[in-house]
Amino acid sequence: MFSIASAEGLCPDDTAAIFFTGNDRGELKPCGCSGGQLGGIDRRSAVFDQVNDSRRLVIDTGSFVEGDGEQDMIKFNIMIEAFGILAYDVINLTKSDVEIASNLGLSDGNGQSFKIVTSDGSKESSFARSFTKKITLKNGRIFNINLAGIDSNKDSQKQVKGLFNSKKSGDSINILIVTGDGKTAGKVDMKVVDCLIIPPSSDEPALQKTTKTGALVISGGRFGKYIGRVDIIWPKKTKRPQLKFSSVPLTEDIEQNPSLVELYKVYQQLVAEVGLIEKHPRFKMEENLIYLGSDSCKSCHEYEYEKWSQKRHSWAYSTLEKVGSQYDPECVGCHVVGFDYDMGFTTEDRTPHLRDVGCETCHGPGSEHVVSEGYEKTTMPQLACTECHTPEHSTDYADNEKEYFEKIEHWQEQKPAEDVKVKEEPKETEE
Repeated sequence: MFSIASAEGLCPDDTAAIFFTGNDRGELKPCGCSGGQLGGIDRRSAVFDQVNDSRRLVIDTGSFVEGDGEQDMIKFNIMIEAFGILAYDVINLTKSDVEIASNLGLSDGNGQSFKIVTSDGSKESSFARSFTKKITLKNGRIFNINLAGIDSNKDSQKQVKGLFNSKKSGDSINILIVTGDGKTAGKVDMKVVDCLIIPPSSDEPALQKTTKTGALVISGGRFGKYIGRVDIIWPKKTKRPQLKFSSVPLTEDIEQNPSLVELYKVYQQLVAEVGLIEKHPRFKMEENLIYLGSDSCKSCHEYEYEKWSQKRHSWAYSTLEKVGSQYDPECVGCHVVGFDYDMGFTTEDRTPHLRDVGCETCHGPGSEHVVSEGYEKTTMPQLACTECHTPEHSTDYADNEKEYFEKIEHWQEQKPAEDVKVKEEPKETEE
């Protein structure tokens, strides 16, 4: 991580920093199902606090949630409260954010500690298009950081110039956020803009290019795994600053903010209270197919059952209970049997026999197989490993499939080839 204390021999008081996040898509924190996961709004404070709040600008570029469902609305409100706790200076609302904010009655004048701007150029929007913060360095340098946003699907090049009060000068730095499909980004006049933040191309923010004038073009990140940082190095005697970009990963060893840890518990409580588990949309199971639970397999597959019961899949649901996520449908699906089907898991009280990653998760519903005493094979739906062991949930699963498979082996191994006797053909005899 780039340290402002070491920037070209300057002391920290001679520099300032811009921190930016965005495109969280509802990822309040990593699921925690495996180690090495990045992210978590509760870890952002430790990064922001590396720079005094009078010499930093903290912004979010928007796209707080993935959709507009009931769980998204809960997350949106939680994110807004989190921005206040984290002392954000300004948040940018995309077109979808504006629609949600309007439905929730959110406005820039209802008591938030941060300002709200929008890149949505709709005339109906009541939010401002730009924001300015004054920065004073210890060396006497005083300048403004100006922020504005555009929607590349609506705004033209001419509108970009009108968003800032001035071109680049000795007393201002202009930052432009681009949302939409990003097509306008390549046409922006970099004589006006010092730092251009465009839509993300990966989870990690990245420096796309530095122009001849020293302006930066940066792509944002996704899912809250990283914080983008731009250090402003501006000695008193120079006309223009030097900008340095770095990407800060939110690793598990970063200190958590206690207030945000508690806020996540509030989120879990709200999810439980509105009963999202029971409201989860489910497919109708094919005729006669029913999930029976792993105990129905034990009588015929005793060896496999006993081996499975010693593996982590057999107590997968309890790992959710330990962290309070047993009411979150985004978590439950990979810890129970048949969550996406009407005959599958619904709640702990109604379907206790379908908790945990049981036999029917991988092998399919067992009703016909049991009734036919094994004559009928189990069929779809069957989950593949990678439906749950995604890069987000199992960071080291890819390229380590064999190792993971060994952890869940619960079947009797066949004899190795050298131990299998092969019938010998009779030798030919000479007549």
